[in-house]
Amino acid sequence: MAKHLQDIPVSVLDLSPITEGSTAAQALQHTLDLAKHAEKWGYHRYWLAEHHNMPGIASSATSVVIGHVAAGTSAIRVGSGGIMLPNHAPLMIAEQFGTLESLFPGRIDLGLGRAPGTDQLTAHALRRGGRSDGHDFPEQLAELRSYFNPELYGRNPIRATPGEGLNIPIWLLGSSGFSAQLAAQLGLPFAFASHFSPESTIPALQLYYRQFRPSEVLSEPYAMVCVNVIAADTDDEAAHLATSLQQLFLNLVRNRPGKLQPPVDNIHEVSSEYELSLLQKQLGTSIVGSPQTVESKLQRFLAETGVQEIMVAGSIYDHQARLRSYEIVAEIMSR
Repeated sequence: MAKHLQDIPVSVLDLSPITEGSTAAQALQHTLDLAKHAEKWGYHRYWLAEHHNMPGIASSATSVVIGHVAAGTSAIRVGSGGIMLPNHAPLMIAEQFGTLESLFPGRIDLGLGRAPGTDQLTAHALRRGGRSDGHDFPEQLAELRSYFNPELYGRNPIRATPGEGLNIPIWLLGSSGFSAQLAAQLGLPFAFASHFSPESTIPALQLYYRQFRPSEVLSEPYAMVCVNVIAADTDDEAAHLATSLQQLFLNLVRNRPGKLQPPVDNIHEVSSEYELSLLQKQLGTSIVGSPQTVESKLQRFLAETGVQEIMVAGSIYDHQARLRSYEIVAEIMSR
């Protein structure tokens, strides 16, 4: 039976965008404001992402921002989308998220990725002293899980306090097949980054569903896909707002990451045809438009992916317009 949008949870991915002319402090204020609205509008979870050396992203200290959002809300699940585990000692992540779960019981998610979340030079600065390069991610994951449940992989003599004995859902995040396969083998929930890797979405999901093994965590697969959604009252307004997201990716392509720029009237005037083809490749699943357009495209996206949950990312320059975009999605989901 085909799923309908109203049948599944919808969640938020927030990169805490620092817009041109603003500061990280304002971005974090806007993050909490959006989280409060998201909770009121019925969103299921609110995730924040670890990125470093990015002038336009304020959520680099992800665990700290999760605590900030959880303290300012009361019911919505709050978590990481994700923590880049190779940047950290697993024990420290166990203690940080054990602390968060102790402060906000039953509300914390731990989404994990194996990419650096930055450039190679910054990755080296983060990983001084022998941090992983990501190739031993399965071993790091096993170590991390052992701090929450010491019996899982043989008794670990090192104890995570807080952390041990706490039930913190662990998600594996991916933009290719590696984490999909690992999540399937371990019977863990899987979240795919379709918002910047659209071409790999269906193959990764098929791999996850095909190889899934039931575990003490899940009896059947549970997949969530993150997609860019920029909604406004008209198609033209939404397309105008979406040029900020396009400029964001243009600057990444040009290796000039910066703050989120205000929208422009014509994206062709600030990019070449080749760059526009790259944008299409990276932003191909983005859903932009009026409520009617967004509903139709979201329903088609759900039918194509068959996921159990959708996560919405929305890089919009104006905070009120960003709130309105998420409000429109919530209205669609609650009809």
